[in-house]
Amino acid sequence: MKTKLKDKKPWIKRGPLKTFSFFLGFSAVIWVVVQFSKEYTEVIEMPIIYTNLPKDKILVGDTPKTLDLRIRDRGFYIAWNRVFPQKITIDISDASEEGKSLVYDLELQKAAILSQLDLDYEKVVFLQKNIKINFEQRAVKKVAILSSIDLSFAVGYSALEEIKLQPDSIMVSGAATILDTLKTIKTKSLKINNISNDVKGKVKLETGNLKEVSLYQEEVNYSVRTEKFTEGKVEIPIKLLNVPEGTNVVIFPKDVVIYYQVSLKDFEKIDSSSFLVAVDFKNAKDSDGFLIAQILEEPTQVNNIRLNEKKIQFVIKR
Repeated sequence: MKTKLKDKKPWIKRGPLKTFSFFLGFSAVIWVVVQFSKEYTEVIEMPIIYTNLPKDKILVGDTPKTLDLRIRDRGFYIAWNRVFPQKITIDISDASEEGKSLVYDLELQKAAILSQLDLDYEKVVFLQKNIKINFEQRAVKKVAILSSIDLSFAVGYSALEEIKLQPDSIMVSGAATILDTLKTIKTKSLKINNISNDVKGKVKLETGNLKEVSLYQEEVNYSVRTEKFTEGKVEIPIKLLNVPEGTNVVIFPKDVVIYYQVSLKDFEKIDSSSFLVAVDFKNAKDSDGFLIAQILEEPTQVNNIRLNEKKIQFVIKR
């Protein structure tokens, strides 16, 4: 019997301890609820979001990021906003312009601000009369667009002309100090493979490094005219330029072969008279007995032009 009573004693002691802990925790919860239900007056810092900035202006300097309010409300509201502060939207179009600043009158816009916070008018006091926002007049500039489009053509095909961008330049706006250094804007990288027909489309502009610049448009059209090409060749005589009077100069070879690519429709239009190749004798002093042949004239329809021989030997006969 004594052994059984001893075994039960720990259970007898645990019962009152659990009961005590429960009532202690419950009392603490009640106390917290009661305390947070009371009204308090505290200063709370709330973040600001600016909207409707005039398109001809840009914010500069230390624009206020937060607004301090003295709030009288229940502890629950104050505690919640300390941990998760509500963002206040400031409509800059409601600000007045004073010199180089936009002044937002807090008292005048108090009703609009409090409607966002779900607070009574008389329970909030602003610790400042207004928000002063420094601005700079936006500069406007026209900037050229550079292509970052990589074209790869199918065998036997090529572009009739350089890739076209439309428009080839756009208007941008921003701080004058930034626009002064901005010369061009590139398109985003784009690779097109195995081209055998005309190509066209849209490509966005690369704006990753233009955070403080506004673009009037963010994409442009591109187009490429494609044609089937063939290779041609012509043999033409080399013209000798700037030979002093009375000097007899002989060159070897006297003719060169020009290889080129041309579209099938223009193939018959190209002949030896379409090109002019020459060597300039005034460069003979530093030439070691050779002159460099240069193509001085070529038709616009051809591309990938090359000579079978560029180094032309010369001899001066006495």
